Amino acid sequence: MSSETSTNRSTFRPWHFFILGALLVATVAVLRSSNTTPEATILVSLAIGAAAFCGLALLRTLWPLVAVDFEVESNAVSNRTRVAVEREKQLVLRSIKELEFDRAMGKVAEEDFKEMTNRLRARAISFMRQLDSDTPGYSESIEQELQSRLAAHPVSAGTPNQPSKAVGGECSCEVCATVNDADARFCKYCGASL
Repeated sequence: MSSETSTNRSTFRPWHFFILGALLVATVAVLRSSNTTPEATILVSLAIGAAAFCGLALLRTLWPLVAVDFEVESNAVSNRTRVAVEREKQLVLRSIKELEFDRAMGKVAEEDFKEMTNRLRARAISFMRQLDSDTPGYSESIEQELQSRLAAHPVSAGTPNQPSKAVGGECSCEVCATVNDADARFCKYCGASL
């Protein structure tokens, strides 16, 4: 565990609360039922543990609905899960667009729109962070693809759209002799086509 990971997240998690609560209640139940059989004490402890587990399951179910900053774990993802995360991100972005359309059509109240878009945008951002996480070689593969595309289609100063003379990355206008940028199509002084 890196120091960045340990400082970004708090050390107390919601499931810690349920475990501590279950242990505390089970201890109190065992101390209060000292006159019962061991089987009954074990059953009481198991019932308390099952109640804590149900509470944790309920929390995990309701937390994404309540929390605005609900995040998907931003671990490095493999290519197979990357495709799934990309698909989920596209679905969330499409949902945002549909929600904006519904608001424009008057189907969604303004306060509902704000609440739902905040949640959807937070989720989309978490998917984007997950995709941009430090996946080994992903950034390098993007850079290599960009370089190969640039090498396949080189940009030159004298393209068919720009037949004027280029000198040191600049071209001069044939009408007024004003020096223009190499990628300019019209003269910045007289407006003549270059």
